[in-house]
Amino acid sequence: MNTHGQRHRSAHLGDKELFNDENLLHLRKAAYDLDWLLNRGYARHSAIKLVGDHYQLPKRQRLAISRAACSDESRAMRAAKCLPIEAIKERQLVIDGLNLVITIETIMAGGVALRCRDGCIRDIASIHGTYRQVHETGNAIVLIGQVLEFFGPENILWVFDRPVSNSGRLAVMVREIAEAQGRNWQTALMDNPDQFIIRSGQIAITSDSAVLDEVSQWVNLTDYIVANFFPGAWIIDFSNTDCPV
Repeated sequence: MNTHGQRHRSAHLGDKELFNDENLLHLRKAAYDLDWLLNRGYARHSAIKLVGDHYQLPKRQRLAISRAACSDESRAMRAAKCLPIEAIKERQLVIDGLNLVITIETIMAGGVALRCRDGCIRDIASIHGTYRQVHETGNAIVLIGQVLEFFGPENILWVFDRPVSNSGRLAVMVREIAEAQGRNWQTALMDNPDQFIIRSGQIAITSDSAVLDEVSQWVNLTDYIVANFFPGAWIIDFSNTDCPV
């Protein structure tokens, strides 16, 4: 499928070294310490800085452990609200569009992703306020749609961040794909999609930590897609940092 860009959301220059076996030992110790601080009520931003400075982590490694870590309370709460994918049958879904698409693009392109302590798979891409379509964008949307439609939801609403440049173009692409495939999808651009998702009462498709802490129900779609379509994806496992390595 043609997109407005032909770049890939693949591994960054230097990722093979930043996330090699030796550095992963270092990072898992850092993630354990970050979890420890979060469990004791440290503010997240301060805890990340403290751990990052202690281990002298560069920016991309700090981003990785910050996305991977969470407190025991958050992990348990998110797990209690996570539904099996089969539960979406004849239900209404709300999708955090940029969050989901960017992660699937990254996995398709062979970029690094994280299996986080709460079981979510998250990328470490940074869009800096501007989304750019890549070679994998259309195929990512098609795959997401095929997986979801197999389980028969009643309808799907994709929400996108209006303040992020080019998110409107992505919403158009989603609508075009839905129309071409006869899908019952809607899209919406919103100034604060996180709050909409939280208040919607619908099953959420997102890996955004702040949203997961507030929604009543969610489905770990990316984990399902990786397990069934990309078993060889570059996934760094931070799901168990209960003991330092």
